Amino acid sequence: MMTTVVAVVAAALVLSLPYWLPGRIVALRVWIFARVNGDEGITVPGPLVDVSRFKQVYADPAADGRSRGAALSDLFWYWLAPGPEIHQEHLEPGPMYEEVARTTRAFLAMPTARAEELTSLCVERGLRAIDRATTVRLRDLMMPIWAEFYYEVVFGERCPPEARELIVANADDVVTALKCCGLRHMDRRHRLTDYLERRLPDVRHPLPEGMPARERALYLQGTFFNTAIVQTSEAMTHLLMVLAHRRDVQERLRDADDRYAQRVVDETLRLYPLFGVAHRVTSGEIRVGEDTTIPAGSVLCFAYPDFHRAGFDDADAFRPERWETLSVRDVNHIPFGVAANRPCPAWHLTPITMRVAAREVVRCFTLRTSAAHTRSVPNRGPCLLIPRGETSTGVRRAAPLAVMRVRDRWEDVWRSLVQLVLGGYMVWDARRQRLCERHFAHIEAASACPVTGRSQ
Repeated sequence: MMTTVVAVVAAALVLSLPYWLPGRIVALRVWIFARVNGDEGITVPGPLVDVSRFKQVYADPAADGRSRGAALSDLFWYWLAPGPEIHQEHLEPGPMYEEVARTTRAFLAMPTARAEELTSLCVERGLRAIDRATTVRLRDLMMPIWAEFYYEVVFGERCPPEARELIVANADDVVTALKCCGLRHMDRRHRLTDYLERRLPDVRHPLPEGMPARERALYLQGTFFNTAIVQTSEAMTHLLMVLAHRRDVQERLRDADDRYAQRVVDETLRLYPLFGVAHRVTSGEIRVGEDTTIPAGSVLCFAYPDFHRAGFDDADAFRPERWETLSVRDVNHIPFGVAANRPCPAWHLTPITMRVAAREVVRCFTLRTSAAHTRSVPNRGPCLLIPRGETSTGVRRAAPLAVMRVRDRWEDVWRSLVQLVLGGYMVWDARRQRLCERHFAHIEAASACPVTGRSQ
C-alpha cells in the first residue's frame, strides 16, 4: 500500500514539473546572475527615477556612455564577440560613433516602395518551399529571410546560398548564447568575418574611415548580420506568435491597410519589447526633480517591459485597437529608443518591413500555436502553418497543436536547466575574460605611453 502511495506521489510530482520547476529555476538563475555581476546599476523606472521621469533621464545628454565603466558591459561584449568594441551600439560617444552611425543610416536609407518590394521578394522566397501544413519555429523561419534582406541592403545583390548559411549560423549562435540556451561557437562567427572581409570592395556605401579591413568586416557583422537580423527575426517571431494566438486579428490583417497593420506592430512591440534592459553610463550628473541627483559614473538600467506597461489600461492584454486613440509620442512606448540618445538606426525601416512581412505570411498561411509566448521567446516560436485553401479536418489541426502544447511544456523544463547551467557558466566566463574592461585599460595604457603602449 505504501509503495503504491509513493509511486502515485512520485508520478504526480514528475507530471507537475512543467508547471512549477521552470519558474523556480529562472528565479535561481537570476539570483546567480546578480551574485556574479553584483548590484551594479540604477534601475529605471525604480525608487530613484519613476516612470514619469523615464524619458527625461534617458534623453539627458549626460546619459551618453555605453560600455566604459560598466561591469555589465563585459557580459554583453562576451555575447557579441568578435568585434564588440566597434559595434555601433557599444561605441562610446565621439567622432568614431558619429561616423559609424552615419554609415549605418546611409545603408538603411531607401524609399518605402523599395523596402516593401524587397521585403515581399525575400518573404516569398523564404516561404516558397512550404506547400503543406507543417510545424515550424518562427525564428528559424524568419532568419534566412532577413539574412537575404540585409545582404541585399549591404551588397545590392541577391544573397547566395553559401552566404545565407554563414549569416544565419552566426546570427543564430549569437541569439542562442544571449538566451543562455547554448554556448558560443566562435568558429561560426569567425567564418562570417572572413567572408565579409573578402567582400569589402563590393559594399554599396563607403565604410567608416580609420578602420582596418578586419574592423570594417566586424562593423558589418555586428550591425547588420548580428543585430539587424537577430532583432528583426525576434520582432517578427513575436508578431506572428501574437497572430497565431489571435485569429480575429490575423483575419483582419490579411486585407488591412497600413494604419491597422501599424497598430498591430505597435501593440506587439509594446507587449514584447526587444530589449529587456538597456544600460547607459553617465558622463556627468543628472538632476531628477528638485531633490535627486544621479552622480557621474552611474550605470542606468532602463527596463523597457516595465516602462511599456505603465500607464496603459489592461496593460497585459493585446489590444491593437487602443492605438486608434493613442499616439506613440504621448504614451510610454519607445520600442526604438529615444531620438536624443542613440536611437535604433532602423526605426523608420523596421515597421515598414514588419507590416509587409506579416501580411505576406497571413495571405499565404493560417497560423496556429499552442506554445507559450514570452518576451524572451527561448522556444523560438513553435507555430503550425496551414497553407491558405488547404482543406483539413479539425482533428488533423488539433493533433499537432496538442503535441506542440505538451512538447513545449516539457522542453521548458529541460531548457530552464540548460539556461541555468550554461548561463551561469557564461556569466562567470565573461567576468573572467573581462573583454570590455581590458579593452579600455589597454587604450588608457597606450594613451599614457604611445611608444611602448605601457603606462609610466
